[in-house]
Amino acid sequence: MSTAILTGQPVPGSSIEGDLRALGFDVLVAADAADAERLVAEAPCEQRIALVDARFVGHVHALRLGLTDPRFPLAAVPGAVTAQPEGRVTLTRALARDNSAGGGTALAVDSLPDRIVTALADDGAEVYRPELGSLVAAVPADPQARNEARQAVADVDDEAVRLKSAVKSRDGFFTTHFISPYSRYLARWCARRGLTPNQVTTASLITALIAAACAATGTRGGFVAAGVLLIASFVLDCTDGQLARYSLQYSTLGAWLDATFDRAKEYAYYAGLALGAARGGDDVWALALGAMILQTCRHVVDFSFNEANHDATANTSPTAALSDKLDSVGWTVWVRRMIVLPIGERWAMIAVLTAATTPRITFYALLIGCAFAATYTTAGRVLRSLTRKAQRTDRAAQALADLADNGPLAGLLGRVARAPLGAPFLVALAGTVVLAAALFSGVTWAPVAGAFVYAVAAGQALYRPLKGALDWLVPPLFRAAEYGTVLILAATADVNGALPAAFGLVAAVAYHHYDTVYRIRGNAGAPPAWLVRAVGGHEGRTLLITVLAALLTASQFTVALTVLAVAVALLVLVESIRFWVSAGAPAVHDEGEPA
Repeated sequence: MSTAILTGQPVPGSSIEGDLRALGFDVLVAADAADAERLVAEAPCEQRIALVDARFVGHVHALRLGLTDPRFPLAAVPGAVTAQPEGRVTLTRALARDNSAGGGTALAVDSLPDRIVTALADDGAEVYRPELGSLVAAVPADPQARNEARQAVADVDDEAVRLKSAVKSRDGFFTTHFISPYSRYLARWCARRGLTPNQVTTASLITALIAAACAATGTRGGFVAAGVLLIASFVLDCTDGQLARYSLQYSTLGAWLDATFDRAKEYAYYAGLALGAARGGDDVWALALGAMILQTCRHVVDFSFNEANHDATANTSPTAALSDKLDSVGWTVWVRRMIVLPIGERWAMIAVLTAATTPRITFYALLIGCAFAATYTTAGRVLRSLTRKAQRTDRAAQALADLADNGPLAGLLGRVARAPLGAPFLVALAGTVVLAAALFSGVTWAPVAGAFVYAVAAGQALYRPLKGALDWLVPPLFRAAEYGTVLILAATADVNGALPAAFGLVAAVAYHHYDTVYRIRGNAGAPPAWLVRAVGGHEGRTLLITVLAALLTASQFTVALTVLAVAVALLVLVESIRFWVSAGAPAVHDEGEPA
């Protein structure tokens, strides 16, 4: 139970006490500021505490937004301020200073919570102030102002605003026009029955896995059912985020589940399609693996670019200015959101093509669409990077280094060389080109030599901080090199089971890389060093796979890929689940990947 302290006696006819109790607060009344300070001190340290002016007039949802959001240690709306346990000391200090300065004598003249918010701002504390829009939150100074505020509350439908705000303001065309108009009501239905976003997220995962199983049957009826269930899974996927926003049920675990399950659902569906095609005599595992690699690399481009420019200064460019100008033309916004093939459009396309055509056609369309989207977005970001004069911070450089996933081999080779060979991006590009040339050379041991050169380049690329204009491309290059190596060598083995085993290995490694991203975005830091060492780093895995391909027969290589996939999956899953279940990171909400 959280505690809300009303500063003064409620005005006759006021619903403030009932509103606060409806939001889960135990309500106490303070006679004056000194009494409020005493009550704050006596409240259990593990509880959220709120100070609310007894004269407050406003919507219940305004109080909900200001006083119950778990993401922020300190938050406020006019007439009310709240602190979670980690912000209690700061709030108590500001309240004590206000009392010692004689603020308590002005309790009947102005609002104590508003004075505290001002004091917190003077201390440099970050106080979250939600955008209220048409919602009302005020402390009227006289009866006339109170009547006007009450009329303003009556004029705005609190529930309608709450439902509208449950939908993301920036979303894809398909999601905005074909899903959100009714999924928001499904979110409200879930909230009224006590369902949590995590439960809806899990239901979405289960639905997608059933869809994948239907696709794996290889029958036309199975493909139709798979398409329908994939759309149903996406509806639930939208609903869990809308439920989180509707009821303000944000959590670190929930953000991780939402983001991770999205990837698991899509890639499991690819596997289901490939299995279904195989039942019909068509081997599309290479296409399925290629689609997963392309989609993962697209995400890494997004993550790396955003992390590199998260807190960069001078973050402007002519390309960005042109983009902003296009945003002012309504229809171009939707066109630009659609051509990047975000998750809504992509899943709708996959569902329709699965039901109406074949897995091979579905994968061809997916690869073409994703390749175009990747080219479009990456080209725009490269242009922005080359034309802006941004100064990247040490934090951004460290985030890119963590995303690179260099292992002990790259670290050793980097220390042995002792001197950088060139700009990080160019070194990484050169290593990737050498590896690609070796893989396509047709010489048995050439890939091993290429992988060793690649490992040297990986060590050299991270010899200096990744602060160059294009250094954010280093992690995507490494992802493409490692995943592409697995695909090419498995396809070259030309034996049943090699490509499915490669699919499993890339899926396990990709999970590790996505987990790294979500830890960084949640300000939880990179995965522990022991885990990176245990799974070898990208360069270590790449070298190992090339050595195994050179030493073993095709059948033995397939077994080795399977064993490696299981080992990596067990290591990264166990550590990831352990971390996220017990993480003490602040509550966050992942708005979902547009791609």
